[in-house]
Amino acid sequence: MKIPKLEFNDLLGATINVLPIANIDETSKVHEDGLPGTLPILALRDTVLFPGTILPVTIGRDKSLKLIKSLYKSSKIIGAVTQRDAKSEDPGKTELFNIGTSGKIIKLIEMPDGAITAIIQGIKRFTLKEILSKEPYLIGVVDYLNDIIPSKNDKDMEALADSIKDAAMFILKESPHMTPDTSIAIKNIEGYEFLVNFISSGMDTEDPGEKMKLLNEGSIKQRGYLLYQMLDKQIEILKIKEDIQQKVKSEMDQQQREYYLNNQLKTIQQELGMDGNIQDISELRDRSKNKKWSDDVKKVFEKELSKLEKIAPTSPEYGIQLSYLEFILDLPWNTETKDNLNLKNAEKVLDHDHYGLEKVKERIIEYLAVLKLKGDMKSPIICLYGPPGVGKTSLGKSIAKSLGRKYERISLGGLHDESEIRGHRRTYIGAMPGRIIEAIKKAGSSNPVIVLDEIDKVSNDYRGDPSSALLEVLDPEQNVAFHDNYLDIDYDLSRVLFITTANNVSSIQPALRDRMEMINVTGYIAEEKFFIARDFLIPKQTKEHGLTEKQFKFSDGAIKSIINNYTSESGVRNLEKQIAKLARNVAKDIALDKKVPVEITESTVKKILGLPTAIHDIQKGNEGPGVVTGLAWTEVGGEILFIESSLSEGKGTLTTTGNLGDVMKESVMIAYQYIKAHPSLIGVTPKLIASKNVHVHVPEGAIPKDGPSAGIAMVSSMASAFKKKAVKHGIAMTGEMTLRGKVLPVGGIKEKILAAKRSGISTIVISKENERDIKEIKPLYIKGMNFVYVKTMEDVIKFIF
Repeated sequence: MKIPKLEFNDLLGATINVLPIANIDETSKVHEDGLPGTLPILALRDTVLFPGTILPVTIGRDKSLKLIKSLYKSSKIIGAVTQRDAKSEDPGKTELFNIGTSGKIIKLIEMPDGAITAIIQGIKRFTLKEILSKEPYLIGVVDYLNDIIPSKNDKDMEALADSIKDAAMFILKESPHMTPDTSIAIKNIEGYEFLVNFISSGMDTEDPGEKMKLLNEGSIKQRGYLLYQMLDKQIEILKIKEDIQQKVKSEMDQQQREYYLNNQLKTIQQELGMDGNIQDISELRDRSKNKKWSDDVKKVFEKELSKLEKIAPTSPEYGIQLSYLEFILDLPWNTETKDNLNLKNAEKVLDHDHYGLEKVKERIIEYLAVLKLKGDMKSPIICLYGPPGVGKTSLGKSIAKSLGRKYERISLGGLHDESEIRGHRRTYIGAMPGRIIEAIKKAGSSNPVIVLDEIDKVSNDYRGDPSSALLEVLDPEQNVAFHDNYLDIDYDLSRVLFITTANNVSSIQPALRDRMEMINVTGYIAEEKFFIARDFLIPKQTKEHGLTEKQFKFSDGAIKSIINNYTSESGVRNLEKQIAKLARNVAKDIALDKKVPVEITESTVKKILGLPTAIHDIQKGNEGPGVVTGLAWTEVGGEILFIESSLSEGKGTLTTTGNLGDVMKESVMIAYQYIKAHPSLIGVTPKLIASKNVHVHVPEGAIPKDGPSAGIAMVSSMASAFKKKAVKHGIAMTGEMTLRGKVLPVGGIKEKILAAKRSGISTIVISKENERDIKEIKPLYIKGMNFVYVKTMEDVIKFIF
């Protein structure tokens, strides 16, 4: 620290020392009342004027001389502003710092060498708003700034003031400019404001920007803390210099001298590199003050922050530790969005975005209702399963919208590393948090809606089993304290609404499936697709392609043609693609100024999309014995299935073809054994059955087929072959059969009905126990369909013949 002084000769030739301290009598003090809003601006080089202090300024520039001489005798107030670049000879507003200090010229002194020195007393800080004039000197508009002064009873400020005095005295002892007057002056300063400003003014810095940081601070207490940090840094440098001098002190030649200087420079640079470290730690600590975390989390953060303080910024570990602490701060600890508990609004949002799906919507409304009554409730874990394209994933977004929550989606398809869920331990290079915690951070809320997409497609290998890691995430009793390996702090996931989606439930781990609330999102039948296309998809594609309703209008027949002739799915994904293709074609014609059809009709659809691509199986070949139509469920919807049986002379052997799975082969075996056990049921003798070889074939042999639901169709096919009599026309059947002839219920009823309607089938033979599934379907969608409910195989045989 260097307290500047000015020596000059008065008229008597005596030497006078002028210190930058406001030790002036009451008559010479400048009052702050009525300070002018427009001030002459004196640009300072490499120095800063602080309020209450006196500063000697050597005047060199012509503009500065004109300003000083014209205003000295009139006792007017001037503004002292430090230049950003000391080399600038004619600085404008951009070359000056924004903050300056108003002041009064106390005395002008002419030095022996002819130079003029002005003694200026600082009054009050201001912000320089604009420069009005640059001739004959700078004149600017200013806004005055009020300092926040601590009370005399502030114990923290009192301790800080003592520390600043001690630090300043320590530096002055090491300074060649130290005088007894300076030491006495510092010891006798009482006011906090003046003490901080006086030491700040006298502090020796190469960069005036450091002092400007102090002047910019409006709180005297905070200015004191910054000042103490700078003084402490100077003390450390002085100590290092002293240590280096003691270590390398010896008589040295030129090489020894260079070695000494290099060591000194290296050590100083290392210590000065701590500036970034201090700034990082200060920022982290400031951010942590606003976090709503628990005491345990706060304790961990402080512990990890203290580790960071001990790590050198040049160390690779510094970046890793800094990233970890920033990640902890980025997490939304106990920060939640407020749920919108307006049930009618939630219903409106869900109905607007998705057609049908009543069960899912009802479950969300139930959750909201309980939340409204109780005020707090663990979020349910919902699994939406069904064929592709029915809106499972987009439903999650609508749920978030209806609740007023943040939305995040995590794709689990092909995931095979457990660390993707739980995160990596920080001991590994490139460690990252798991996707769950990362999604929470991205959402910025502790209660978002997170969609775990394609949970049935999670795989495992030598790196672990992600589905087992999901057990903790998706268990409401355990996810209160979810442990991510990277975070290494328990995080509460109980307020997160997890929605998982799947196509095939059987591939989900049983323990994981048990933790979720399974809701079947069935495929859409043709009538539902019609309304979805008309009310949702066509308006959406109209907007996305920049068209108007008049330019992109469909006839009902055109929509039905697209559904029946160009799509073969349970969902509506391909349907939307075909509508988008039509929209692009219309947009192209409009852009080329071609004639656009007033309405898109069936002929327009055929012209643009070409010949029908979805050629559905129709019930054909049933006029002959041994052929029966079955119904099958696939991941992309329902299909009809033909079961063919033929007889040949032999010894009663059974052959199957058609790429059948083990379960389906067992169904064929059960059907054959049932026929052998009950020959009278179909009007044949045991001898006839024993003399015939039976061959059962299911067409389209390239496609694997499996499942028990074709049981009654297998028996019917064999019975038709043995009786040499065809079954009734227009019949399809589905149902599992026991060895005793009892017909059991099967799944996928809605998809199978859709397949039957597509193929022109009007009558479906089905288990009596599946009647409840039929009743859940809206009457509009099964209009014209006839359902025959059976309990035993005898009921089936009686009806089909």
